[in-house]
Amino acid sequence: MAKLRIALAQVNSTVGDLAKNAQTIVEWTRQAAARGADLVLFPEMMLTGYPVEDLALRDSFVAASIAAMRDTAARLAAEGLGGMAVVAGYLDRKAGLGSRPARRWTRRR
Repeated sequence: MAKLRIALAQVNSTVGDLAKNAQTIVEWTRQAAARGADLVLFPEMMLTGYPVEDLALRDSFVAASIAAMRDTAARLAAEGLGGMAVVAGYLDRKAGLGSRPARRWTRRR
């Protein structure tokens, strides 16, 4: 029976520091691969930091998050880690919806 080796990267990310968080993803993925892992899992919103709060409302930050994730994937591939499955959260947007939150409804008394 085939085995799946999973690495859990229990690391802290820094809110808003895309470059530092991307570097952490690359470093820990490299370590996981060296230990024979097939899959590495990072905490929620690893690339952007958590809680991302108001940064999620800035179109420029959402665009930077998307670009940073693409760059991180390309960097992993360039380092020979493109075959490693990596799960790391980041901000994205659905085409046509932008990055604005849904309208909030308040309850009337």
